[in-house]
Amino acid sequence: MKNVCAIHLLVHGRVQGVGFRFSTQQLAMEHHIKGWVKNTMDGTVEIAAEGEKTNVDNFIKALQTSPNLFARVDQIDVAPIDHLQGFRSFQVKY
Repeated sequence: MKNVCAIHLLVHGRVQGVGFRFSTQQLAMEHHIKGWVKNTMDGTVEIAAEGEKTNVDNFIKALQTSPNLFARVDQIDVAPIDHLQGFRSFQVKY
């Protein structure tokens, strides 16, 4: 892989109870992203994503347009992760 990066995302909006995590997993697979997605106690969704920078950028853009009809993404906070995590797949965490 060339130019691999890892990021942490916090997604705000109507993103719980609407299938957002599973839609996110599908998007991640389509964009060749490894990592995980999980709901948080405050109603946001947390994502760790790793992949080629172009793929990660495209993944974020796809998330911004809401990956399903029932979700609404209001804001995505993006922070870099200093060290690659070596994820092997993209998982939905509970």
